[in-house]
Amino acid sequence: MCGEYKCEIDEVRKNGRLRQNIFTNLQIIRKMKKLTLSVIITLFILKLGCAQTSEIQKLNLDFEQVENNYPSKWKSFGNNDYSIHVDSIDVQNGSFSAVIEGQGGKSDFKALAINLPHNYRGKLIRVSGYIKTENVTNGYAGLWVRIDPGIGFDNMSDRGITGTTDWKEYEITLQLNPEKTDNIVFGGLLVGNGKMWLDNLQVSIDGKDLDDENLEIHTRKILPAEKDKEFDNGSNITFPELTNKTTSDLELLGRIWGFLKYHHPEIAKGNYNWDYELFRILPEYLKAENNQERDKTIASWIEKYGVLSICKACEPTSPNAVSKPDLSWIDNSDLSNSLKSTLHEIYNNRNQEENYYIKLNQYVGNPEFTSENAYSNMPYPDSGFRLLALYRYWNIIAYFSPNKHLTDKKWDIVLKEYIPKFINAKDELEYELAAIQVIGELHDTHANLWGGRNKIDELRGNNYAPFKAEFVENQLVVTDYFNPELSELSGLRIGDVITHINGKSVGLIIDSLEIYYPSSNKASMLRDISADLLRSKKSTINLKYISDNQEREIEIALYESNQLDMYQWYKVNNDDKCYKLLDGNIGYITLANIKEEDIPEIKKSFKNTKGIIIDIRNYPSTFVPFALGSYFVSEPTAFVKFTRGNPNNPGEFISFEGIKIASDDNRYKGKLAVLVNEKSQSQAEYTAMAFRAVHNSTIIGSTTAGADGNVSSVLLPGGLRTMISGIGIYYPDGTETQRIGIVPDIMVKPTIEGIKNGRDEVLEKAIEIINR
Repeated sequence: MCGEYKCEIDEVRKNGRLRQNIFTNLQIIRKMKKLTLSVIITLFILKLGCAQTSEIQKLNLDFEQVENNYPSKWKSFGNNDYSIHVDSIDVQNGSFSAVIEGQGGKSDFKALAINLPHNYRGKLIRVSGYIKTENVTNGYAGLWVRIDPGIGFDNMSDRGITGTTDWKEYEITLQLNPEKTDNIVFGGLLVGNGKMWLDNLQVSIDGKDLDDENLEIHTRKILPAEKDKEFDNGSNITFPELTNKTTSDLELLGRIWGFLKYHHPEIAKGNYNWDYELFRILPEYLKAENNQERDKTIASWIEKYGVLSICKACEPTSPNAVSKPDLSWIDNSDLSNSLKSTLHEIYNNRNQEENYYIKLNQYVGNPEFTSENAYSNMPYPDSGFRLLALYRYWNIIAYFSPNKHLTDKKWDIVLKEYIPKFINAKDELEYELAAIQVIGELHDTHANLWGGRNKIDELRGNNYAPFKAEFVENQLVVTDYFNPELSELSGLRIGDVITHINGKSVGLIIDSLEIYYPSSNKASMLRDISADLLRSKKSTINLKYISDNQEREIEIALYESNQLDMYQWYKVNNDDKCYKLLDGNIGYITLANIKEEDIPEIKKSFKNTKGIIIDIRNYPSTFVPFALGSYFVSEPTAFVKFTRGNPNNPGEFISFEGIKIASDDNRYKGKLAVLVNEKSQSQAEYTAMAFRAVHNSTIIGSTTAGADGNVSSVLLPGGLRTMISGIGIYYPDGTETQRIGIVPDIMVKPTIEGIKNGRDEVLEKAIEIINR
């Protein structure tokens, strides 16, 4: 009668309303004496019904199902110095909420996770839930969603919840790709210290909840590339000694492998696991004793994938393309003429359909490198997989980075240089170091290295100085206290200049470390390095420093992050309003904690002010270029131009106009000052560009991080992950912003004297400009 659903008779007995139903049915029984008792019971059960269990209940998204004080059906992962339990007192809805709480140990992360039971047809998935926090520091709380394999990921890292906050609904929306989705997993996440509550999660597909009868389950076709498991446990590749000739041949193979991956129609269909095809060709390729044998191996390899049809849809590269495909490497190589002709023929008849390995985001146009396997089961990949990592990354940049032309080193020479580093990496750490160095060659502050066992971070240590030090006037200066009491014990004061760390000058340390800090420019590189200079695996660190013009030396104690009120780039107090009125009738707005609902009130409150200062020395918590920008323009105003790649002609980048800022017909009449510095990155830079387009605006501060444009994730063997700026960002006149950043109209930087006296010299300059 109940199918897959269960009748809970015990619950019927416990529920008062249902007890009334029992009494009513007993009266029916007395009147219907001819019916047998069994029939009556059957009718009774039918009347009560076997209430169908909703998907929310099946998945326990409301955390009402509890076993041993733990939310049933949920899994967890992350550091063990956190506890997960349920709370029956502090709830948003129902009887229980889930709690993730730091236990005072090592500051890391902990996540709750659950898998959706099906793959669904649709375009967008929305996951929402209510979160409450208490004293979240050194990280954030949030939701997270991942669509495997590598299709979509969001963990709210750019808008995480910090501090102490009351219940509020948050959401993540990701683009679906049912044809390629293996699994959808989501949950709650706590990074750093503190406590978070999670309750009342909801999931919808294109606006339909999981119980909607119109929601379609999708069973996707498994392509041949996915069925190929031959090398899941290792490549079985053994490399000979790397002579210059061997390295040059491996460079050539990497170019051809990447070229075929993004151009050959049969590979684009997903008919071949292109990673494993590399491992099939490598043994014979390495045996070749001369160019003729090498070329014969390559020719046979290419023939394996069939004869190409004439491409009628292939168009020549647009004469207006910002960047054009460069196939000169084919003609400049020592390949035979027939092989060169074969490669040119493949280009002329290249894939024009969907590509299994690359697509563009349907909304923004940044590349999405679908179907790439991170091989997380092998933290230290063998030499074949390490070479694969280099081939994959190098070709992604070669064909789909909008900023490849901005590298200091010509990208063409990078591949050969790094082949020995990847093949000869003797352990996980050396492999990670090789990976982060080649990533650094792109000079993109968006890029870094995450995942794996994070041996680099382990090397840096988890003990920290009790104060913050940053580069001011090109010197490492104490700028704030993470813990005033512990900082006082150290003997260093705000404004003191650190000259040596463990006997080495700060300058020499920077010179030795900068290759491991991917960055667009020096300002962002120093920003990132400064956060790691005063950390160690040891419990103390020796410092030489200058205080009150006196050279001093001291051994200071280091502490775990949970003992310190640490922050990375800037402080945010989410309990404070994001706007206030300064002396002199000047409005001040920080975007660090701005909310959408603040914007109408800002426009109303600051209407009659002399000027407005917008502080973007942070990462905006809400996207405001249009909602707030509309207050400052009287007509549609252009502020940005983009470039994006073309999977149908890899290496081609086309320029297109961005959306203009529309006026809300209530234009602000006063002056606008915008504050920026090296902590202004990505969305912050994009926002500064929007305000720069405003009449009567002035950008004040110092050069920004120089990394703008929606990011694209890149997975590498060993469970590693990096990112690139996926679209090019330009001013309307074509001026580039990548690496350059947003250059202020008035350059103002903090001074050591200003730091000592607690002054904000950039803000002071903005007030001065408005008061002129």
